[in-house]
Amino acid sequence: MLNQTGFDHAWIARHIPHQGSMCLLDRVEDWDPQHIQCRAISHRAADNPLRANGRLGSACGIEYAAQAMAVHGALLAPPDSASARVGYLVSVRGTKLHVPRLDDIAADLLVEASCITRSENNILYQFSVSAAGRLLLEGRAAIVVDAEALSPTSGNTP
Repeated sequence: MLNQTGFDHAWIARHIPHQGSMCLLDRVEDWDPQHIQCRAISHRAADNPLRANGRLGSACGIEYAAQAMAVHGALLAPPDSASARVGYLVSVRGTKLHVPRLDDIAADLLVEASCITRSENNILYQFSVSAAGRLLLEGRAAIVVDAEALSPTSGNTP
């Protein structure tokens, strides 16, 4: 079933590299060229692949945010492109974890990412994960897109 934006879990799974239970987001709630807000329920799943020793530490929320950024990239891809540019999370800064774990949060997670700055191959996002109006974690993340084009083996360097 599609949500209000039409971007449900099935759509997300078709547009990001994360598959199966590793596709953590349930749907896109809202987005525009500068931000995205997604909803997730997988933090409560006993088979969440990020769980360790039966619990989902709050730092795993960074992966939820990274997947929201990947979805944002897919949404911004030109309609005639076969796929979005591949992006790599290269840095996370200023992260504040306001709770020790996510699996005991009863409410759905709201995962937000807002673009602070963007260049041809770099994007800096501010992200947050909250539930029922409570901020669970926040931080900034740097993404490099088309990293293989920057590699010395790509032929772009002397």
